Amino acid sequence: MQSHEIRQRFLDFFAKRGHAILPSASLVPENDPSVLFNTAGMQPLVPYLMGQKHPLGNRLASCQKCVRTGDLDDIGDNRHFSFFEMLGNWSLGDYFKEEAIKWSYEFLTDKEHGLGLDPARLAVTIFKGDENAPYDQESKDIWLSLGIPEHRIYALPAGDNWWSPGDNGPCGPCSEMFYDMTGEFVGKEISHNDFLQLIEQEKFIEIWNDVFMEYEKREGKVIGKLAQKNVDTGAGLERLAAVMQGKHTAYNTDLFKDIFEYIKDNSKDAFDVIPARIIADHVRTATLMISDGVIPGNKDQGYVLRRLIRRALVQANKIQSGYSILMGLQSTFVSRYEKIYNNLKQNPVHQYEIFIKEIEKFQNTLHNGLKEFEKGIDPFILATTYGFPIELTEELAKERGINIDRVDFDKKMSEHQKLSQSASAGMFKGGLANTNEKTVQLHTAHHLLLSALQQVLGPEVKQRGSNITEERLRIDFVFDRKMTDEEKSEVEKIVNEKIQAKLPVVRKEMKREDAEQIGAQMEFGAKYPDTVSVYMIGGEDAHAFSKEFCGGPHVQNTSELGTFKIQKEEASSAGIRRIKAVLQ
Repeated sequence: MQSHEIRQRFLDFFAKRGHAILPSASLVPENDPSVLFNTAGMQPLVPYLMGQKHPLGNRLASCQKCVRTGDLDDIGDNRHFSFFEMLGNWSLGDYFKEEAIKWSYEFLTDKEHGLGLDPARLAVTIFKGDENAPYDQESKDIWLSLGIPEHRIYALPAGDNWWSPGDNGPCGPCSEMFYDMTGEFVGKEISHNDFLQLIEQEKFIEIWNDVFMEYEKREGKVIGKLAQKNVDTGAGLERLAAVMQGKHTAYNTDLFKDIFEYIKDNSKDAFDVIPARIIADHVRTATLMISDGVIPGNKDQGYVLRRLIRRALVQANKIQSGYSILMGLQSTFVSRYEKIYNNLKQNPVHQYEIFIKEIEKFQNTLHNGLKEFEKGIDPFILATTYGFPIELTEELAKERGINIDRVDFDKKMSEHQKLSQSASAGMFKGGLANTNEKTVQLHTAHHLLLSALQQVLGPEVKQRGSNITEERLRIDFVFDRKMTDEEKSEVEKIVNEKIQAKLPVVRKEMKREDAEQIGAQMEFGAKYPDTVSVYMIGGEDAHAFSKEFCGGPHVQNTSELGTFKIQKEEASSAGIRRIKAVLQ
């Protein structure tokens, strides 16, 4: 049974039992700042589980998009995915354990309307009981009435059979269903400890979870019962697809089969299954994130998205596929999921541009950083000079059996950030109105402009002031006459050539005298500390096209800037000229 049929059968099954079918909520929670992404189908429904009336009634079902990023290092094995689809049905103060368990069992085993799984290959767990709630005898009795033998019902503690979304909110005991993936344990009694061992060996796989939400947790403690008894069930589509298609992992199901064929065809005889799985998983997740409005950035959801895309690019390089394979996969995932999640149809070109821009931005950083990593460069230098994320450094080091001293790295970064903060509070700020994306782009263009002016007008050109807003940059510089139209055109041409050349923007911390020795530009009249921050564009040290004393911030590559245009050139004061320019 293909994944699209499993998804549809589930929704049809519960629609026939009075459940309103909800569209998936966004991956980004609307009113829950405690998490970056929806990690379960119930999260968008928390207010209704707490007692608020849902406009569509008290029986609901959905296929919810979910993201979990706590196990990124495990992706590539058989079980872990950063994005998954959770099939779920809910009762908001309506039916409870009896209906929930019977319908779960019916859907799993019914051949005509459900999945038709062999009941003899099922095993179930119930809550063992503790100070918060008693042993779940009721669930056990229901399972016995359905024909599950007592030796296939296992009582487990809260660590296994109690579910809550976090430290606050609705929670309760659960009953989980497991499936014998091998078929070799049909009719056999399995001890409690052996059953747990078989789960670890992935011979029994969890395929369904019924959560009986009748308790409330606050600040990590169960404080009592909710006003209503709720049911929250969940079954991962990826897991069900693997079971229904007789595969040991969802990576071998129809969800990914053609994806891996595409990767293999584009990997230049260097195909390896683990990198391929990471690429497939991360590009799928990134595609769904972008469709829900997430933009690559340096914090929150944007940082997770950026990290996924960068990790995918690292793996693409490992199997010699080139980054174009990532763009091909993005388009494939859009085509696959747009039939299920309508927002993928909305402005797909814009979504593609966001994806490709992030890839191109990181390509040069990755190339330079990998070269320096192989030389054994300190992780702090990799991060601050080459923009190479510490997470990638740690992953690469782990593959080679190298230990990274994270404590030392964090200490250096903390000291570095203090330096940067003190710098940006004073002369290093460079006249920036703020540090949003457009302003940062103009700041980098400002550096290119100063070097271009010196190339066209002569090395006597020195900066005397600057001001940068979201709309334009302004530079005041020493020069004793009006520029000709030809000179302005030549300056524009040089700046745009450097943008089109996709030059890396590299930051280095060095002794002030060393920076002066390589000809780094400094602001007139400014006093600098013994250790300074220098930004270089298009080369190393004295060979860079632009090199300036500066605390940042800047883009990572000039390809991010667009087209440079001088708007105005005029006198500022005696012997000082002023240029205003924009990026289009």
